[in-house]
Amino acid sequence: QDREFHMDINHGEGGKWKSPFDPTIPIASILVEGELFSGMATDFMSRDFAIIRSLGSRHSVRTEQDNSRWLNEPKFVSAFWVPESDNADDDKVYFFLRETALEGEFAGKATYSRIAQLCRNDMGGQRSLVNKWTTFLKARIVCSVPGGGEGVDTQFNELQDIFMMPTRDPKNPIFYGVFTTSSPIFQGSAICQYTMADIRRSFLGPFAHKEGPNYQWVQYQGKVPYPRPGTCPSKTFGGFASTHEYPDEVLSFVRSHPLMFSPVHPSSGQPIVVRTNVPYRLTRIAVDHVEADDGAYDVMFIGTDVGTVLKVVLVPKQTWQDLEEVTLEEVQVFKEPMPILSMAISPKRQQLYVGSETGVTQLALQRCGIYGKACAECCLSRDPYCAWDGHSCSRYFPSNKRRSRRQDIRNGDPMTQCSDQFHNCFADNPDAAVSGERAVYGVQNSSMLLECAPRSRQARVFWLLQKGQNIEDRQEVIPSDRASVTEQGLLLRALQPGDSGLYLCKAEEHGSFVQTLARFSLYVLDASQLEGVLLLQDVSRAKGGPGGDAAGAPGHRSWYRDVMQLLNHAELRPGLRELCERSWWRRQQQQQHRPRVVLPPGTPRAHLQPRHVKSKQLRELHRARNRRTQENERSPRSV
Repeated sequence: QDREFHMDINHGEGGKWKSPFDPTIPIASILVEGELFSGMATDFMSRDFAIIRSLGSRHSVRTEQDNSRWLNEPKFVSAFWVPESDNADDDKVYFFLRETALEGEFAGKATYSRIAQLCRNDMGGQRSLVNKWTTFLKARIVCSVPGGGEGVDTQFNELQDIFMMPTRDPKNPIFYGVFTTSSPIFQGSAICQYTMADIRRSFLGPFAHKEGPNYQWVQYQGKVPYPRPGTCPSKTFGGFASTHEYPDEVLSFVRSHPLMFSPVHPSSGQPIVVRTNVPYRLTRIAVDHVEADDGAYDVMFIGTDVGTVLKVVLVPKQTWQDLEEVTLEEVQVFKEPMPILSMAISPKRQQLYVGSETGVTQLALQRCGIYGKACAECCLSRDPYCAWDGHSCSRYFPSNKRRSRRQDIRNGDPMTQCSDQFHNCFADNPDAAVSGERAVYGVQNSSMLLECAPRSRQARVFWLLQKGQNIEDRQEVIPSDRASVTEQGLLLRALQPGDSGLYLCKAEEHGSFVQTLARFSLYVLDASQLEGVLLLQDVSRAKGGPGGDAAGAPGHRSWYRDVMQLLNHAELRPGLRELCERSWWRRQQQQQHRPRVVLPPGTPRAHLQPRHVKSKQLRELHRARNRRTQENERSPRSV
């Protein structure tokens, strides 16, 4: 059920300890049964950072001031309420943040990501830590790529966003965190997955200890007081009814040892998504748990700092612990590139809401129509939201028991799901998937882009070239200085007559499934043909004929418009050979049907101008037009 919020314009109250003075300062807060837990800057100068409990019937409690061991220049990210047991007195609130790490002082000023915990029913100490947290603990949360052997791990130290995915057990949710690098040289982003078991293991482990300024942080080897610091006062883990009853040695230990020695590592030991050498950074994440025909999958919607949203699903390889990242979509949400600042999923409306500095937009969780109109394309998409219903790729409903629904997220194998509609490049009709063939024309020494983009992001695109009529003569286009395979298609540079032929765009998926996406018949025109046609067009304009401007008329068209008119010429489309044959046949017909001029008796022979005289006049007229034409409107001779 979606939550609805309403603004009460008739009631107002002070914002102290509820909102920072500076709206640009990051804040994390959560409202739990009428009590507000907030992590923010509490003063006007934004120097006093604290985690505070306000509202409700209980008095306010906060972190200790001027104690860098508790909080040191923190940037709060998010807060969550997680029950510890069936007893509500054991409930805890977890804060995710990044701060300047004291344990990293020997390597310079370092930023670490943290997870902090505190008990909901913490009332502070009786004589020490009065109105201060007595159950506050924090641990480093790590997201890194193992270096392997003696290599150094690649650290993604700065937490940007965190998402809590509820499970059937409310005491054991799963967390997805977005991290970025701190280095100005190496820039990248990663997403790591954590379980509550990993988090509890860290808070139940050893404490970090430091003897003095010149000592390193080590594991605390002394005796830990009872009750163990971080334990909530309840009947479950002891006989204490309130934190007021905690012994002084417990409060003293909490004040000097808030940091845990063992960090929280991702459940898989490494990130589930890594992005490096890309022109963007990951900023936000929202996750939806989707039921599919072969299991349940977590679909991640990841926002970037350029206004795009990535749709990624985690698919198990051999076991459900070994996950594979499959990118389904990459959508440009905003027209202008801008960072995505917030994202939320509405399961009821099946919409993803995306927010930036300028506004909010919505995106459907499923867009099955983009995967094509074939069973194989729908199956290869591996989108848990979509399935083939026998007629189209449409939304999948788990309650639908129809046998015609075809879906295979784990393997994405169209050979088993769409065997009756299967086709590939080795079938009798290798190009059955293509609706038509496009004829394109290029000019010698120019460039040409043959556009072809697969619907599936998992497809490997390659190109074949056929110069004759024999299909067996097709050869794969090898990337070189003159041929480049890009995301948009095949880019050919410095076209030559030998580049003419039939180009086929192929997509290979799932190891052996190959289909044809597009067919192009490329014809390369040399410079002499181009200039000849342009000369005929100039003569036509000089005479004021159809399709041309009258001689001397203002507003001459630019040279590139002449080129485009040439490339779109109706007679060029069947091919250069057919064009030559048609031109020759037209000249023969004109000579046969040319009317004979009968002159009256006594007409001087001077009135009959030879053919070379007319050609000379045309050349003189063309030179005059060239002198009137500006240089930037002439076609370059290099074309």
